[in-house]
Amino acid sequence: MGNRIFLLCFLFVVSFYSYSQQNPGAKQIALSNSDVALSNDVFALFNNPAGLAQMNWREVGVYYSPAPFGFTELENGFIAYNEPLSFGSIGLGAMTYGFNLYRETKILAAFSYNYLNKFFGGVTFNIHNVSIQNYGSDISFYINAGGLAYLIDELRVGFSIHNLNRATLGKEDDQIPMIFNSGLSYDVLSNFKINASIEKDIRYPVSLLFGLDYDIIKYLSLRTGFSTEPSKYSAGIGINYSIFSLDYSLFNHNDLGLTHQAGIIISFGEESDRSTKIREHLFSK
Repeated sequence: MGNRIFLLCFLFVVSFYSYSQQNPGAKQIALSNSDVALSNDVFALFNNPAGLAQMNWREVGVYYSPAPFGFTELENGFIAYNEPLSFGSIGLGAMTYGFNLYRETKILAAFSYNYLNKFFGGVTFNIHNVSIQNYGSDISFYINAGGLAYLIDELRVGFSIHNLNRATLGKEDDQIPMIFNSGLSYDVLSNFKINASIEKDIRYPVSLLFGLDYDIIKYLSLRTGFSTEPSKYSAGIGINYSIFSLDYSLFNHNDLGLTHQAGIIISFGEESDRSTKIREHLFSK
């Protein structure tokens, strides 16, 4: 029985780190996580903390995936909060994943700095706990870091490093992946963005990520994307009204099939679309 529990938990770990949402946010998933150079909502806390300082308003977000690939045991949820400061932002967040036999929880705190409204840097501090029934628990501390820069008003470049200090769980190396991601985001039109990035988990081949984000009408956004290694196709919609952003996404994995997730973001501040608020904050001075 003990070996079966251990094997089951091992499979859940592999599923989470290889296929599930290391980087949460329904919008981000719809773009196949190609948005390292966009990072313009509260979930930048997890994906690229540098992006938080683009926003000069408070924001809270909740993300939920009830049964990735049809398994309720892979249920995961995230919450994030952004507090703007005169020189940047601070962010707080938490994550839970798993079920009664295997559970992961994480608490995060981030700082993001804005330099001249063109250059942004950020770090996230993670306290990560894993508990396996009949095997005990372990805790780890690690750091994520990121940067973002506007080359011109419409073109951004960005990078992120997950697990900068290469922390692990237990006695095995690389239980928490170290991942490098860099890319660009271009506003073809004020309501149409192209995102592309290259991601490298030190254990696996390079992955290419690509995504499109189109605000088709005032309150509705359409998104799609794909990635390689593993091959994945994604799509989603966003409903943006007043201070609320409701997002839904799904993606298809060649081996595991289709899964979906949803999220909500509440922005406390002026009621206008996100891109317009960021442009006014960064470029109207």
